[in-house]
Amino acid sequence: MRRLILLFWLPLLSAGCAAPEIRLDREAERLGLTRSLVKGTDYQHVVYRNRAGFQNGELHVYLDGDGSPWIHHQLIADNPTPRNPLVLRLISQDPSASLYLGRPCYHGFGTKPPCTAELWTLRRYSKTVVDTMTAALRELRNALHPRKTVLIGFSGGAALAMLLAERMDGLSGIVTIAGNLDPDAWTERHHYSPLTGSENPAKHPPLSDNIFQLHLAGAKDTNIPPDLIRAAVQRQPSATFIVLPDADHDCCWEKLWPPILETIKARRY
Repeated sequence: MRRLILLFWLPLLSAGCAAPEIRLDREAERLGLTRSLVKGTDYQHVVYRNRAGFQNGELHVYLDGDGSPWIHHQLIADNPTPRNPLVLRLISQDPSASLYLGRPCYHGFGTKPPCTAELWTLRRYSKTVVDTMTAALRELRNALHPRKTVLIGFSGGAALAMLLAERMDGLSGIVTIAGNLDPDAWTERHHYSPLTGSENPAKHPPLSDNIFQLHLAGAKDTNIPPDLIRAAVQRQPSATFIVLPDADHDCCWEKLWPPILETIKARRY
């Protein structure tokens, strides 16, 4: 009997203990997304892509949050890969051609040179990170030839979306979800260590008026509350800011995503 119980629990324990990048791979496969790698500067980036065809030549590029750079805000994690597959689930609902562009040193690459823990802690929005993600995105766009590109950033991915937008030609729009648009204000609010070596998009000049901007906040979000996002959005003259009353930082964006996609589709550049 004891052996039977052990045989029952072993697969469950194995699945629960799987590395976060393996769990994301499994979820991506379940959702019908394909996985590939793309080279940035000196770093490899994981890409998940849906099977949708181009609508009006438009590509949606999703950038995930910071994942788990710290353990209990004290110890540096050895694997920062996101544990929450929220962004993959948003992509699976998107009828437009869409892909997930992973960060350098995430998805199991953290121990491979030239990765260092600084790139997912203090320098998570650094020039090094932005440059390699820009290079990776250019490679993808050169291969796919979209006429329009929209960046969609969740949490810390929103900061990266704003920073990438400064470097990308032909960008049509940016959508941010519970976005960390002012990392300095965020660390100060939570009494975290300053992100030394990171860039702060809130201190950069506004983006071009030609780039459509939609910034979404959850009214119940205590991680990145609406007032932090609103203050940063006010520096972008052409941006739209919406607070969704039923959302917090992680919930319930999957449920809300289809009507938001309709809003993106109906926008005017």
